[in-house]
Amino acid sequence: MLAIIPARGGSKGIPCKNIRPFAGHPLIAFSIAAALQAETVTRVLVSTDDEEIAEIARRYGAGTPFLRPSQLAQDGTTDLPVFQHALAWLAEHEDYHPDIVVHLHATTPVRPRGCVDAAVRLLLEHPEADCVRGVVEPGQNPHKMWRIDRGTGRMITLLTLPGIAEPYNAPRQTLPPVYLQTGHINAIRPAAILGGSMTGRVILPLVIDAHYEVDLDTLADWEHGEWLVAQGELEMVWPEEKK
Repeated sequence: MLAIIPARGGSKGIPCKNIRPFAGHPLIAFSIAAALQAETVTRVLVSTDDEEIAEIARRYGAGTPFLRPSQLAQDGTTDLPVFQHALAWLAEHEDYHPDIVVHLHATTPVRPRGCVDAAVRLLLEHPEADCVRGVVEPGQNPHKMWRIDRGTGRMITLLTLPGIAEPYNAPRQTLPPVYLQTGHINAIRPAAILGGSMTGRVILPLVIDAHYEVDLDTLADWEHGEWLVAQGELEMVWPEEKK
């Protein structure tokens, strides 16, 4: 089982985000720790174009067998070509072919203990599934959300719901539960990635306590995340620097 943590050097929102100190450690160290502490993961790899990130990743126990090509580290680069490159490189240079790929987002550092193993085991228990993705219950229901038509200025419903004519006017309790995908964990079959998708067609959920939902896009997110961790109430994964 291979864990891949993508971490490019450039970041417009928060400079050097992936290695910026968070709660006493470089941010990426939390995702590395989640992979290293998982019983089901046998190899941990960081895909980066930045030598400083690679050096810090190695210091915390991850492998960096290659530096990612710069054309795969642009602002608009999606995860798919990054993962396809990693799998192709490992196949060509090491004849290494993982059974499952674990995708951990560096910008989601607050993970409950055991979530990586839970996702991998769920995927192993369901051979018909292509992916297990971490989700949380969101604070708002999208059936009560809208778009605004730029031409007319009128509101347009974001979603419709069979059986309920106006879900946006319905009591919240009558609406079906919804879930928000997070960066905590994705366990994926390599065939899905090589076939052109980061999830495949059959996706199973791993429902995670929403208290662990910390996604760092802004400095305000960062301050809130560090405050949350400082409370000491979350049973989360902590990194250990290798000597």
